[in-house]
Amino acid sequence: NHFASNMDEGVKATVKKIPLLSTNAGPRDADLWVKRLKEEYAALIKYVQINKEADNDWFQLESNKTGTRWTGKCWYIYNFRKYEFDLEFDVPVTYPTTAPELQLPELEGLTEKMYRGGKICLTVHFKPLWAKNVPHFGIAHALALGLAPWLAAEVPHLVDTGKLLHKEESTKQEQ
Repeated sequence: NHFASNMDEGVKATVKKIPLLSTNAGPRDADLWVKRLKEEYAALIKYVQINKEADNDWFQLESNKTGTRWTGKCWYIYNFRKYEFDLEFDVPVTYPTTAPELQLPELEGLTEKMYRGGKICLTVHFKPLWAKNVPHFGIAHALALGLAPWLAAEVPHLVDTGKLLHKEESTKQEQ
């Protein structure tokens, strides 16, 4: 079984629906990288479809022409309020052996579960799971297994401890 036993069942079920990738190529691999990017886009499109069907649309993402720099937005609904964040990451030169480091720059310094630059700290289960699944896991898998659980754990904690205010609240405080 590819999935950690303590992983949320919903996450497991979703990840199983995301297509696995087959091309073992990174940004330095020229033509093979183009092939890998096509697989990445196909998996991301499928993941977005899965999320929309489950009424769980939670990110928007696009890449530069070479597929090495990705930017977008991600959001999390907590207590009926939407908390939206900028999302960015670079594809490491050692990809897909090394997973991308997902960044939410505006949350930098708000939680211990984050490195400099707003890079999220993934669970201890993520890296071994990623390593076991090279080259089959891609960006969609990193979002499903890394960012989604991180947001689910951290956003409620940050809101409940007063470290993260909803846009409406932060606007009121500035006036």
